[in-house]
Amino acid sequence: MLILLPPSETKRAGGRARPLDLGRLALPQLAPQRAAVVDALVTLSGDEDEAARVLRLSPRQRHEVAANAALRTAPTMPAIDRYTGVLYDALDASTLAPAARRWLGAHVLIHSAPFGPVGALDAIPAYRLAAGTGLPGLPALRRHWADATTAALAVAAPQFVLDLRSEAYAALGPVPEGVATAYLRVVTAGADGTVRALNHFNKHAKGDLVRRLAEARPRVATPAAFVRWAASTGLEVRAGAPGELDLVV
Repeated sequence: MLILLPPSETKRAGGRARPLDLGRLALPQLAPQRAAVVDALVTLSGDEDEAARVLRLSPRQRHEVAANAALRTAPTMPAIDRYTGVLYDALDASTLAPAARRWLGAHVLIHSAPFGPVGALDAIPAYRLAAGTGLPGLPALRRHWADATTAALAVAAPQFVLDLRSEAYAALGPVPEGVATAYLRVVTAGADGTVRALNHFNKHAKGDLVRRLAEARPRVATPAAFVRWAASTGLEVRAGAPGELDLVV
């Protein structure tokens, strides 16, 4: 089972004095794409005003230009600890037992804009870049990442992919054809049985789900097996649109 998570706009500062090593990240086939984005971000950061414009930073966010400028030398920490926000606060990875964190390292990829999908325990620096940002000197990030990421995922050959990414990040690396996959949506059911998608609570529910998986560490190789596991823990997961599962909360 492989879980694909979205990143978060907010990130924890600091880390260990161990600089970014692109060669040690998951899916090493993506090293050329990663290097190209990092180089583009560092170059862009040489002009603070232009970087703020391209990245759409408010005056209070301008300090993030310096974070991008230092991508190759800044402190790093495991990706699962770097990200903050609703999903990652609900996951609360720092409080998990060592075995649960190891499970995250083996089964979770977080799909970042500058580095592509990285392992949960891969060491990354703080940065600022969203999926929809256009960088000078590079094609649109969707074109830059999609085919290469799909090919790298194919080499990884997961039995089953549970896709918890937002649609913007899923577009940066579609799951290869032929791989059993389910795109998870968080919904609520009305009194008449109709369902509607949730926004804010969507992220909390996904973080809570991944925490439960890390603590239980089930062997799940198909969408049907995931539905059965969810039911055994009191979660309601059911078929949604083709290729999708609905987590009902």
